[in-house]
Amino acid sequence: MNPTIISPYDDYGVTIPGSKSITHRALIAGGLAAGKTVLKNDLRCEDTHHTARVLKALGVRMKRNGNHLIMEGMGGKAREHPWEKALYLGNSGTSFRLLLPVLSLVKGNFLMTGAPRMRERPMGPLVDALQQLGAKVSCVGDNGLPPVRIVSGGIPGGVVALPGDASSQFLSALLLSAPYAEKDVEITVKGDLVSRPYVDVTVQVMAAFGVAVERDGYEKFSVLSGQRYEPRDYTVQGDASSASYFWAGAAVTGNTVTTRNIHPHGKQGDIRLLAVFEDMGCTVIRESDRVSVTGGPLKGIDVNMGAMPDMVPTLAAVALFAEGKTTIRNVGHLRFKESDRLGAVTEEWRKLGGRVDEFEDSLVVHGGEQLYGTEVDPHDDHRLAMSLAVVGLKVPGIRIQDRACVGKSFPRFWDLWNGFTGEIGMKMT
Repeated sequence: MNPTIISPYDDYGVTIPGSKSITHRALIAGGLAAGKTVLKNDLRCEDTHHTARVLKALGVRMKRNGNHLIMEGMGGKAREHPWEKALYLGNSGTSFRLLLPVLSLVKGNFLMTGAPRMRERPMGPLVDALQQLGAKVSCVGDNGLPPVRIVSGGIPGGVVALPGDASSQFLSALLLSAPYAEKDVEITVKGDLVSRPYVDVTVQVMAAFGVAVERDGYEKFSVLSGQRYEPRDYTVQGDASSASYFWAGAAVTGNTVTTRNIHPHGKQGDIRLLAVFEDMGCTVIRESDRVSVTGGPLKGIDVNMGAMPDMVPTLAAVALFAEGKTTIRNVGHLRFKESDRLGAVTEEWRKLGGRVDEFEDSLVVHGGEQLYGTEVDPHDDHRLAMSLAVVGLKVPGIRIQDRACVGKSFPRFWDLWNGFTGEIGMKMT
């Protein structure tokens, strides 16, 4: 079969599913609350399934009613597990980290495990922080790596110091469970905090469910003990990360794409990619619940992506078609995602003829190179697969292995993408 040349429609609109990061946090807040919570537009994907499944194991009841998830929270009184229970979290680092303190609140014994790649993702800073707060947790793996064993009956609380340079999820995890500690929790972040907008999302979701966080910028956070999440109806905003691939598609083709269910002035950090695309030459129109992007002549830029590292593969895809070089800085923590994203982008872009310079915490992508279609490997990383689809809009003959890996965050991606291309889709293997 000859490779399909992808030709997107001149103007395309797509409704973006709910935010993965917000869904995780709302599931935990609703699960810890006492009473009925209704989540509207929550994202159903592999990662959020892992979070929901663990909460069910703790006694949270859930049922689906169309686009609504109805939860009966446990009110901080989880089902006890006197014998060790193994909990498999797949490759969901978010589920693993956010749930680790939740499980530390429970009277019981747990062993948190995951896919082989999970055993390479650092958990040591979070485990150390929980130990400082009095929880009985430990890494079974070497050098602070999973599996993680929990033998706990609660989190005493107190003062804790946490490094900020590895993952903001460590801080978000502590904040989400802090109201249920026995004493107040005070967190000091050491060094510059990466992925700061995700902490803003955490604080926003906590506030929506009735818990206040006192903070001094991104350096100090305090949560008073005795606060409790309140059940409520909560609507999950559309996922800016998922929308980014359609914005990128507009950027590289010069067409217009409108993404609905996107709130351009919300707390999601990946919405900032729009400003990056504007700097590169795109036109962006922001409305209250939607964003339209029109591509234009693209130029390379120099940008710090430390606040939105998940968007690096998306930006790197667009950069291949820009005039000049694009320098992407402050993203060393991408080496500990679903794949080593810096190494994986470099490897796969070079297969296509791209010129990429890889450094310890940065990438330089040179635009304007002669690219050609070939078989590429997304390294079981949903964000690489979707970014390679963007490249495929301009480079005929790209064949993406294991395209199903997008189910981690965006199960309907290929259906919506094929609508955008106006074709059956690329040849996939």
